[in-house]
Amino acid sequence: MTYYRTTVTSVGPEAGDMLAGGVLILYAEPLPDALADVSVVHRPDHRAADLAIGVGDVVSVGGHELTVTAVGDIAAKYVDQPDQKLLPGAVHAAGGLPDPQVGQVIEFRTPH
Repeated sequence: MTYYRTTVTSVGPEAGDMLAGGVLILYAEPLPDALADVSVVHRPDHRAADLAIGVGDVVSVGGHELTVTAVGDIAAKYVDQPDQKLLPGAVHAAGGLPDPQVGQVIEFRTPH
């Protein structure tokens, strides 16, 4: 079941450098100017209020699926690599990071 769906509206000019380092910063519109260059900006269009990101869930970025392996205390701001320290707003996911493009859909869903 998809509990969060959003569409990429812009990709900052330095987001590719972050991605190469294993970090994908997702930030919903509107975002602070200071984060615009490194963020993948998105516009949510579906959110199930009663569900939150959990270990084992699936993150789909433009159809490329990753499996959530750890969730920070205030999660859902970005997906990073498993060998990095888990930050409070982080979601670790396994499966490699795709290169997000404007217009792609990002979904979080339960595995069943």
